[in-house]
Formats: sequence, structure tokens, C-alpha cells
Amino acid sequence: MTKTKVLIIAGPTAVGKTALSLALAKQLNGEIISGDSMQVYRRLDIGTAKVRPAEQAGIPHYLIDIKDVTERFTVAEFVTRASQLIADITARGKLPIIVGGTGFYLQSLLDGFQFGTSATEPDWSYRQHWFDVAAEQGNAAVWTALKQCDPQAAAAIAPNNLVRVVRALEYQHVSGERFSAQADRPHQALDAFTICLTTERARLYDRINQRVDQMMSAGLETEARWLDDQGGRALPAGKGIGYHELFPYFAGERDLTTAVELIKRDSRHYAKRQLTWFRNKMTVAWFDLLEHPEQRKQIDRQLAGWLN
Repeated sequence: MTKTKVLIIAGPTAVGKTALSLALAKQLNGEIISGDSMQVYRRLDIGTAKVRPAEQAGIPHYLIDIKDVTERFTVAEFVTRASQLIADITARGKLPIIVGGTGFYLQSLLDGFQFGTSATEPDWSYRQHWFDVAAEQGNAAVWTALKQCDPQAAAAIAPNNLVRVVRALEYQHVSGERFSAQADRPHQALDAFTICLTTERARLYDRINQRVDQMMSAGLETEARWLDDQGGRALPAGKGIGYHELFPYFAGERDLTTAVELIKRDSRHYAKRQLTWFRNKMTVAWFDLLEHPEQRKQIDRQLAGWLN
């Protein structure tokens, strides 16, 4: 089976993914798919560091501004949409480039997160339920649920292969048939090259702190207040860093200085979790273009070898 090439640019927040993605998209005739769980939301521009149309340099960008803040966006929907976009971009003779820091989304795409057969309709909320269970109780709890309803499927799937365990559970939920009773549809085979940007920890944290200050100057408080007025505390979009820390300030429960410091702290902690995810769960090529801009030549050489 011929594998479809897809370039992934990953890394923590504030490390330079956007600039590299635009440069490589121009150089490689690429189109960009956002791999960020928050940039899908309309009107949340500042806090999500969204690439605005004027900054896109005429390069098509996808999975940005596709949801209202009252809607939910799941990993399953991301993979379904991204897979179709990859096929469409490739069919036009372009290179799909996925850019983002939501490691779970990227890993799920590469793992072939698909469900059942074309005869079954997806159940987004059911899928997300099991991801929530895994986040709270661990992957083993989800695998145990599969073992109870389909022991044969559970025996064939490793407990840590969460996306496939959820696939099996949903197939039975939607079709009424055990997953083990049908042949698993092969997923779109991807030949992915993953660039992961990083830099020295102190420098990264300093850049994150500066970015938060810039966001506040650009109007993040107004953006977060609008989200709060939409019922932000109860919305999936309201859980995003840069927003939920400000809600107590709007309610008079903390001062603005404290809220901003919490945004910086939460952003730093998130960057640390991102780096841990990419280091432990994905196969990536690491580059530090902030400390070593000459590594851009290494990227070009490795990409040339991969593409040819």
C-alpha cells in the first residue's frame, strides 16, 4: 500500500511552530492543517495564538474557526476531518502539513483512529466519554470495559492502545455487533515526518511569559470576558488556558495581576506536559531553531531525503 506523506510540525507553545510552518509551506508547496484543540473556535483568536488571515501569506489553513464556542470538538472529529483533508490536499498535488501542540490529537491521527465500517455513523459523544474515562481512571479501565463485552477483541488489543480500544467499544455501541466479528478496516497509511521544536527551558518559559503579556496588551481580557458572557465556565472552550484563569477575576474572586500570573504558570506547565508527550509517545526529530538557527539546514536536508 502506498503511504501518503504528511509533514507534522509539533512542539510546545511559543517555540516558533507558526513561522516554520509558513516557511516550509511556501518551500514545499504545502497546505496547513491546524493540530490545535482550541483554534477551532470562532472569536477565540488572541488566547489561542491563532494565525489570522493576513498572516497566512495566501497559504490555505484548515480546522481554524470551524466551531462556535458552545460546541464540542473531540479527538475523534479531529482525526476524521484531518484524514479527509490529508487525502484532499494530496489529491491536489500539495503536501499536507499539520501544525500544532495537541499531542494526543497528532498521535491519534498517526495511530489510525477510525471506527467500524462505512455503514456505521460515528457517535462523537460516546467516543469522548471513553477518552474522559481514560483521562480520569487510566487506559486499563477502558480496556476492562472492552474485555467485559468483547473478550476476543480485548485479547487482540493492548490495553495501552487507547484509540483502538475505543474504536472497538464504539463499533459495538453503534452497530450492535462485536468488534471481533468484523474485519477491521485498514486506516489511511501515512508516511509522516515529525519535526518537534524545542529550546532551553528557561528561554522557553521567558518566551511564554512575554507572549502572555503581549496577549493581554492585544485584548485577551476582552476576549475572555466575551467568552464568560457566553457561559464560558460551563463550555469546553472555556477550559482553555488564558480564559479559565480570568473568569474568577470577572467574578471579583481574584485580582487581575494574580489571574495573569496564573495564565503564565499554567502555560509553562502545559509546555512541560507537551514536551513530555512528544518525548515519550511519538517518534520525532528534535530541533532548536531559537538557539541554533543553523539547524534549519538540517531540517531541509532531512526533508529532502524523506520526500525523495
